[in-house]
Amino acid sequence: MRKIAVIFNGGTISMKVDERLKAAVPSLTGEEIMSMVTGIEDFAEVESYSFSSMPSPHMTIEKMFELSKFVEKIVERDDIDGVVITHGTDTLEETAYLLDLTLKTEKVVVVTGAMRSSSELGYDGPFNLASSICTAISDDAKGRGVLVCFNGELNSASEVTKANSMSLNAFVTPNFGPIGIVDNNKVIFYRKVKKIKSYNIDKIKCDVALIKCVAGMDSAYIDFAIERKFKGVVIEAMGRGNVPPLMVDGIKRCISLNIPVLIVSRCYEGRVYESYGYEGGGKMLKDLGVIFGDTLPGQKARIKLILALSSKDEINLKEEFI
Repeated sequence: MRKIAVIFNGGTISMKVDERLKAAVPSLTGEEIMSMVTGIEDFAEVESYSFSSMPSPHMTIEKMFELSKFVEKIVERDDIDGVVITHGTDTLEETAYLLDLTLKTEKVVVVTGAMRSSSELGYDGPFNLASSICTAISDDAKGRGVLVCFNGELNSASEVTKANSMSLNAFVTPNFGPIGIVDNNKVIFYRKVKKIKSYNIDKIKCDVALIKCVAGMDSAYIDFAIERKFKGVVIEAMGRGNVPPLMVDGIKRCISLNIPVLIVSRCYEGRVYESYGYEGGGKMLKDLGVIFGDTLPGQKARIKLILALSSKDEINLKEEFI
C-alpha cells in the first residue's frame, strides 16, 4: 500500500465557527480532519504532519519557501510515495506555484483545502482531502508538477487561479480548463502540463511590487516602489499589455535603475503582446525593455520574479517569461 504524507497547514479546512465571535477560526487538528475522511485507509497509509494552523492571508513568501523546504525533506524519503498539503484558499494558488517552481521531484504533490468550514452544511474538506490522496497514489499523476485538487477537479499549479470567493469549484484554469478529474476514487487526466523550471534558491532575497493599472493612473505607485527599494515591479496592465501614458515615465525610471518591469494583463483570460504602438502601448513598452509575462496573473508573476531574482543561478529574465 502507498504511503502518503499529509501536511496540515491551516485554512478553512481546519476551521469551525466560534459561537462568541460568530465567525470561523482555526480549531481542528490534523487528526480531527483525517477522522472525517472515512475509508481512506483502504487506499493509502497516511502519515500526518502539522506545519501551521494559519489563515491563508497570514501566509508570506518566506513561509511558503519554508514549507517548500519542509516538503522537500519528506519527498526525499524512499517510503513516501506522495504528499498532500492543506492550505487556506486565499493564497493557495501562490503557495502552490512557489512549490511548483522550487520542488525538484517526480513524486506527486497535491495542494487542497476547503471553501466551507466544518461548521457549515456541505463541508467540502474531507471530500477534497480524499480526492487529493487518491491523486497522490496515482502513477499517472507523477511528474506533472504540483497539482491543485478541489471539487473533484485537478488543475496545474502553474495555471490555476481562485476565480470565485465562495463557490465549491472556485479553483479553475482560465483559457485551458482542468487537466483532469477524480471520479469514483480514480484519477483521469485529459491533458499534460509540462513542468518547465525549478529554481535553485537558498533564501528569498527580495520583494517585488505588484501594481494594477486603472484609467488615468500616473507613476506615483511606481515611484513609491523605487523609493522603497523593491527589486522588481509587476504591472497588471490593461488589455494586451498597455498602460496609461502617465505611467511611462515611471517605467523608464525603473529600467534606468536596472529594476525589471514585468507586464501582465489585468484581464482574466488571454496573454499580453506588443500589439499597440501608441504612448503607453505594448509595443512602446517592449521597446523600452519591459518583460512580458504571457498569461500569468499578477500574483503569480510576482512569485516567479521574486524566485528568479533570488536564484543562485544566473538568470536571463526575458527568457524566463517567454
